[in-house]
Amino acid sequence: QVQLVESGGGLVQPGGSLRLSCAASGFTFITYAMSWYRQAPGKERELVALITYNGRSTNYADSVKGRFTISRDNAKNTVYLQMNSLKPEDTAVYYCYVRRTGNDYWGQGTQVTVSS
Repeated sequence: QVQLVESGGGLVQPGGSLRLSCAASGFTFITYAMSWYRQAPGKERELVALITYNGRSTNYADSVKGRFTISRDNAKNTVYLQMNSLKPEDTAVYYCYVRRTGNDYWGQGTQVTVSS
């Protein structure tokens, strides 16, 4: 079965950096686009970044452009989210996501807290 396991979250000061990882299994990773979403308390889940199956194209939410970078290692079945210049408003639970055969799959989420 499809499994997405996120890691790398934590507490960081404003202006700091974190790198999230999502280890995928149970499907042919190299053939699917992957995404990161986030959900802050009291807010709807929102798309943060997407990367195509071959890594050649990426898209970002306006709020993170220039600060976050999504990448993937198809040999390791892993997608990453490098987050730089973090702001308090980036505080959220971050989720890895894949849509496969008409179904939505989510990881368990990893908490990112940006605070001094």
